[in-house]
Amino acid sequence: MIQVLLVDDESMIRDTLRDYLSADPSIQVVGEASNGRVAVQQTAALRPDVVLMDMQMPVLDGVAATAQILAEHPDVAVLGLTTFSTDRYVIDLLRAGASGYLVKDTLPRDIIAAVHTVAAGDAVLSPEVARHVVRGLEASVPAQVRPDATLLAALTEKELEVIRLLARGMSNREIAQELYVTESTVKARFVKVMEKLGVRDRVQILVTAARHGLVDLRDDS
Repeated sequence: MIQVLLVDDESMIRDTLRDYLSADPSIQVVGEASNGRVAVQQTAALRPDVVLMDMQMPVLDGVAATAQILAEHPDVAVLGLTTFSTDRYVIDLLRAGASGYLVKDTLPRDIIAAVHTVAAGDAVLSPEVARHVVRGLEASVPAQVRPDATLLAALTEKELEVIRLLARGMSNREIAQELYVTESTVKARFVKVMEKLGVRDRVQILVTAARHGLVDLRDDS
């Protein structure tokens, strides 16, 4: 059973999300919070598997709450909730450690699928989302960031290659086609990359790669 905490300052949104998730018998909503501070307290008390986190809330916003939750409970997965896919808080949320984000008008079946995805330790990162993340990282990372020599040396050329293709917004299938390998091979390379970078999903691969200058996100070639 996947246990979920709903965090949003609008009760109507929480009611809607609860109705959506109740359609899946393998998901249980164990609590709700109307601001980030309560979300931190509820996470500590309830230890949910997944937190659906609104970004703009009173008292403590979603970014700050996410950072605090994951610092104290790194095994919890956080999914951001935003009104618009270009919300200015999205990049900050992902930097705080969230496993992805959803817009609030996402179809119910896709919300359920996203909860299952992050509960299993993966990220919600469609090609469209990846491209948006990359654009945001481009704007926030210095153009001449110095590559981290230690991390660069730890990664093989094949591992750097899949990071570069991920940064171009490619799915596993597209990466496999580009490299003439199987999707299983691509997934295995990402597992190695996550181990070496000390991250748990594809979103954090992008964030870490940008922060440490492992790939040039401005290079679309």
